[in-house]
Amino acid sequence: MEGSTRRRFLAGGGASAAALALGAPGLLGCNEEDPEPAGRGERRPPDAPNVVLIIVDTLRADHVFGPRARTPNIDALAGMGIAFTRCFPEAMPTVPARRSILSGRRVFPFRNWHPYPKLLPEPGWAPLSSPALAFTSVLRKAGYWTAYATDNTPLGFSPSWAPFRASFDRFARRGGQYGGTDKGVSDAELRHWLPPVLEDPATRDRIRRYLANGQYSHDETKSFAARVFKDGSELLRIASERRRRGPFALVVDTFEPHEPWTPPRRYLDMYGDPDYHGPEPARPYYAPVSRYLSGADLVLVDRMKALYAAEVTMTDRWLGVFMDRLHELGLEDDTIIVLAADHGFLVGEHGLTGKHWNRLYPELIHVPLIVIDPARRKAGVRSEYYAQTHDVAPTILSMAGVPAPRGMDGVNLSRLFEDRRLPQRPFAWGGYGNAWYVRTDDWKAFGTNIGEDIHLFDVERDRRETHDLAAARAGKARELYRTARRKAGGPLPYYPETV
Repeated sequence: MEGSTRRRFLAGGGASAAALALGAPGLLGCNEEDPEPAGRGERRPPDAPNVVLIIVDTLRADHVFGPRARTPNIDALAGMGIAFTRCFPEAMPTVPARRSILSGRRVFPFRNWHPYPKLLPEPGWAPLSSPALAFTSVLRKAGYWTAYATDNTPLGFSPSWAPFRASFDRFARRGGQYGGTDKGVSDAELRHWLPPVLEDPATRDRIRRYLANGQYSHDETKSFAARVFKDGSELLRIASERRRRGPFALVVDTFEPHEPWTPPRRYLDMYGDPDYHGPEPARPYYAPVSRYLSGADLVLVDRMKALYAAEVTMTDRWLGVFMDRLHELGLEDDTIIVLAADHGFLVGEHGLTGKHWNRLYPELIHVPLIVIDPARRKAGVRSEYYAQTHDVAPTILSMAGVPAPRGMDGVNLSRLFEDRRLPQRPFAWGGYGNAWYVRTDDWKAFGTNIGEDIHLFDVERDRRETHDLAAARAGKARELYRTARRKAGGPLPYYPETV
């Protein structure tokens, strides 16, 4: 680890300087430490492996495994373990994906769903039916000290996720992306991040609050990623101090690079025109580009691409600070490390910006997944197995030597470390809201759960999915729809009131 995983930082300072700039920890929403929590099973031996799961919101695979963004720290992680280059979330977006990651269970299709207070009224937005379903609860029962750091608003603050938060020894939460103050932002600063063509009352309020709660365009230590990885670093310190009493399991869940995007200029100039000095589209509409941009305003699409890539690189930088802390504490050699993402984002591809439940293109549903064994077995290997988000929990439990509970239907990907074959999975499938997708080696299809608006692509010849063949190959399109229904065990639910 000394040579390859000491962080390769960007111009402007290294990990140590960045860590010092973070200041005091200021953990929020923490449970008091419980030395011997009630209901725990036999304690794991002190030499059992630790677990670190890093969840990055809105992270596209082509910005990690491709050239779209500089991610030296994620690259270093990929060099330490197995990178699954064909990973597709089985459920999206934010909350459904985390239910999948944490429980090790498929949650799509979203049967019997109903709206929950303080969660978006969209299919799949629900809490875990029981905190005991989370792999972290399984580890805690086995004697692990567990902790979670996040700025994910639903998980951190919604009432329906309160039992989940209470299931940890420590839970550190950060707010501000959605709520908090709207004070202290000048009109000039607001105009800088809000072009007139994107201005409406709701967007104006969102951007103003975002800027007020995270003015990091001139000081990235105030960014939400920096705050979350700071909390994660503090939790690492606590875990290290009690390491002789048993292993720990830590989840660090950053909402960045979710939009809005207001990165420091030095990151933005890596990807955009350094001579551009117009307003920055910090928060694109979830809409066809042609619906709100034309003529000279089309330059904003290029700025969106640059803003997103800049946020990815900045987030990677603060991930590096966290990884340096893991190294400084001497924990990397006995820690399982997993990096996962929930979904991507469209920044002009297919004529769209944002996330669209019924347009499941690769920019939205192709994400990175990296699994690292403490002994660094299979370091630098890339796997084209169709990994999915519900594989994370059973993989971690197996590597920790803790039996997975009945009902976890994800695949244990760690079999690859022992040169054992993985179960056959000839395709990935899942969905978002009222829509399904199936992706094989040859074909990709998506459409609504009631079999309408189906799109079909020959992914062998058309990897970017730009030529829709649904009309010409209607039989193949219907075949893949039937595949989704069969795998789901019957007709897919549809909630018209949410469309």
